[in-house]
Amino acid sequence: MRAWFILISGLCILGACQEPGGTPVTAEKNDTMDSFTTVAWAGATNIYEVNLRQYTAAGTFQAFESELPRLKDMGVEVLWFMPITPISVEKRKGSLGSYYAASRYDQTNPEYGSLDDFKQLVQTAHQQGFKVIIDWVANHTGWDHVWTKEHPDFYVRDQNGQFTEKNGWDDVIDLNYQNQDMRKAMIEAMRFWVKETGIDGFRCDMAMLVPLDFWKEARYQLDQERPLFWLAECEEANYHEVFDATYSWKWMHKTADFYKGQTNMAGLDSLLQAYNKEFPAKAIRTYFTSNHDENSWNGTEYEKYGAAAKALAVFSCTWNGVPLIYSGQEMPNLKRLKFFDKDPIEWNGQYALHDFYKTLLNLHKQHPALRAGDSTVVTYRLQTDAPEQIMAYLRKRGDEEVLVLLNLSSQNQLRFELTDQAVSGLFTNAFGGVVNDFTQDRRFEMSAWDFLVYVKKNAATP
Repeated sequence: MRAWFILISGLCILGACQEPGGTPVTAEKNDTMDSFTTVAWAGATNIYEVNLRQYTAAGTFQAFESELPRLKDMGVEVLWFMPITPISVEKRKGSLGSYYAASRYDQTNPEYGSLDDFKQLVQTAHQQGFKVIIDWVANHTGWDHVWTKEHPDFYVRDQNGQFTEKNGWDDVIDLNYQNQDMRKAMIEAMRFWVKETGIDGFRCDMAMLVPLDFWKEARYQLDQERPLFWLAECEEANYHEVFDATYSWKWMHKTADFYKGQTNMAGLDSLLQAYNKEFPAKAIRTYFTSNHDENSWNGTEYEKYGAAAKALAVFSCTWNGVPLIYSGQEMPNLKRLKFFDKDPIEWNGQYALHDFYKTLLNLHKQHPALRAGDSTVVTYRLQTDAPEQIMAYLRKRGDEEVLVLLNLSSQNQLRFELTDQAVSGLFTNAFGGVVNDFTQDRRFEMSAWDFLVYVKKNAATP
């Protein structure tokens, strides 16, 4: 890991810093990710979370398959399916229960279709160029999981010898990771999906609640089958000893605070500095403005961010990380989806943000300067004469550069100047194709909560 954030001569650089004259200066730290090899495509990818239950009226694997060409055109690469295993009946919430309260690990939820239906979906997705990962819930099961009868010793017990759960989720019960047989059974259950269906990896639910040494063993065992992509729903830096990517919950909450006026630009920058000091250089962070939990419990991205939602989506696709998009954001979906009951997305057939995301996802996928977890990419936090309103940054890999300007304020017709000398030359606006010469003019005017994304023109970028 590198200590990434340094201030020299007024230029703020994340990833490395540059003194006058262009000499890179970096500070070394131990990098804890050398024991596992990340799949080559991970740094340039994106993730689309599929809420299968609510995606279509039918809510099945077969019904979702018809959406693949549209998502392919939008630039989606990784399809993350929320848990597809059967749901417990005992202590079920709502009419259909929580996706995260499994009754067994080796079958599909009949609500969605058969195992063969899922295999067919994976095969079709692969043929169209997608990767497929599934949600894996290793910390707990539902109350009537088959293991409660076959292996009751697999579970934690309270002082009265009863199944229990320590996080206040009363429709699930905790597994006992001191039981070595349970650990082996869990890994074999994961192996089943890798071998039988051909998935490309796992999104591991609440990964920090499961001992890190279990995940190390699970990854070692399953990577023997074939290289997989490992995404952890956690924000613990040491979990990058196993996982390729983790969540950025703090950023999501901090930006919501920013929109409400509860923090300022310095607060945002402080968190980004902390991330760069805390996480390994090769760690891939996942940035998002919505997901299933946020949408159902805290509101849509428009409830949280209002007019800033699109600018923050641009950040998610251009900062040092991989973007995560939730089902329906491309429409955009403006309602909270019920969690325990059928509540389909109300598609209107217009997909108003399809091209917006298409531009960003393809740029992230194709441009070398936007690769996540790449030590050859340098991220510069740029200075302007409107520091309280404008977040400006340059991502650079050799001669390849992407410049991003975000007006994170309600100020309309905001005029400002980019005062950094780090930006020069011809750049093309990714949204529209207009060419600007920043050697001659670094002045801008932006609408409230607007965004600009520029790609430098050079020999490799016509």
